[in-house]
Amino acid sequence: MSTEEFSTRKYLRDISLPFCPGCGNFTIINCFLRAVHELGYEDLRNFVFCSGIGCASWIPSPHFEADTIHTTHGRSVPVATGLKLVRPELNVVVFGGDGDLVGIGLGHLIHAARRNLDITVIMVNNMIYGMTGGQVAPTTPFKATTTTTPYGSFEHPLDATRLAVAAGASYVARWTTFHRKQMKEAIKDGLKMKGFAFIEAVSQCPTAFGRRVGLKTMKDMLTWLKENSVPRDEAKKMTESELVGKIVVGEFARRRLPTLTENIREVIGGVTKGVKTS
Repeated sequence: MSTEEFSTRKYLRDISLPFCPGCGNFTIINCFLRAVHELGYEDLRNFVFCSGIGCASWIPSPHFEADTIHTTHGRSVPVATGLKLVRPELNVVVFGGDGDLVGIGLGHLIHAARRNLDITVIMVNNMIYGMTGGQVAPTTPFKATTTTTPYGSFEHPLDATRLAVAAGASYVARWTTFHRKQMKEAIKDGLKMKGFAFIEAVSQCPTAFGRRVGLKTMKDMLTWLKENSVPRDEAKKMTESELVGKIVVGEFARRRLPTLTENIREVIGGVTKGVKTS
């Protein structure tokens, strides 16, 4: 752990962040960089960040003082896959929104978890397509108003965290932007774990989501996140109907499983064992 006083300036380029006032991305940047600092990284030279399209995808690119790859919509995980296989010594981190990662990019996310690819994915879930006009997303709460569901969403939201566990991820956690300390610690754990780490950060979006559901300020949204969050241990005692509309927070998986890179190396080693070279 670094003894130097923490400052985001050490890790950020000297350019303005593009996010709306009250956006949860500011909190997530702070949590991530604090986690990196507390893990002892003086800079981001051992990291590469991949992101797709959406508000959260602007977190690392171009603002982190690091190598970043800004991909097309939903394609950050396959790009990260190729990068990790070629440069396994690097810390590969994906930032993306709920629409980017579990909308158009859902198939890639599932297979990366199934393969136990050794990367960390941080999904900022603001429950809406915030950058493109406030359309309904896979994670939009049931009956919530959006530009494409003016009478309320008639679809139940996708639980990306439970999906990541079922797909085979090594580490899975969900926290909200109200739970800043817990989120920071989850990011630290995700970065330290071998295997696929998935961290869902449920985030306030007063501009695109909040004002459409009657939560017009950052304070209103953070209060709502706090009051609707249920720790995982408590959630186990509740029925499915009691959990409707609630945000279950906590750690969902922590397990050491062989990673994709380790499996590939084992296969290559078995094939080449005893093969004579000229």
